[in-house]
Amino acid sequence: MASNIIDMTGKKVLITGGSRGLGRSMALGFAEAGADVAITSRKIESCEETAKEVEAFGRKAFPYACHVGYWDQCDGLVDAVYKEFGKLDVLINNAGMSPLYDSLADIPEALWDKVMDVNLKGTFRMGALVGQRMAAGDGGAIINVSSVAAIRPRKDVAPYSAAKAGVNALTEALADAYGPKVRVNCIMPGPFLTDISKAWDMDAFAARARDNIALHRGGEPEEIVGAALYLASDHASYTTGAILKIDGGSK
Repeated sequence: MASNIIDMTGKKVLITGGSRGLGRSMALGFAEAGADVAITSRKIESCEETAKEVEAFGRKAFPYACHVGYWDQCDGLVDAVYKEFGKLDVLINNAGMSPLYDSLADIPEALWDKVMDVNLKGTFRMGALVGQRMAAGDGGAIINVSSVAAIRPRKDVAPYSAAKAGVNALTEALADAYGPKVRVNCIMPGPFLTDISKAWDMDAFAARARDNIALHRGGEPEEIVGAALYLASDHASYTTGAILKIDGGSK
């Protein structure tokens, strides 16, 4: 684990969408590396479960329910975390969603708005709120989580692809806005075997992986942790505005 060589002792980290999937793995990875972690998602029960896992590493956890698609809830989240921790060293904008639909013409406006709100609007608002505070204080690192769908859009994920392409653009804009004290980077994952993959036809996925992924498999959630720790740490002190693709060599 990268947490064995990157020391985050004393750092304060906030992860949106932190209660499951890639967010949960990052929460546990940062806790193992010595950080205190604020975990937020829409369901407080899920946040509390992951918080207990963080605390098992001897670190402080702060579970907080928030729908990042609403600016007022983002504002409340940031205020609550700063009140609890006193500062933030790392923000990870990981919350996201990609609902299914039958056809592009059948996408209801409410679905489009929800995808944009959670994936893009929430990332912008959280990045602006925390980036401003970091820039006015001791600095910090913001990590956005995009998707390879941003650069390989398909008809079945069109709204999600558009939103994640926006996240890539926001990454560079926020890096420009809050440098030099705040570094803003983006992880762009490919297919990971998170909770969402339980609904996949795994035989069909395995066949596609052999043909289209250099490593012939999907990623395990813990395989995102090293990249996040690197981008949050002083090892990445000259890295900002970068978009790091982690997709097993997908075509």
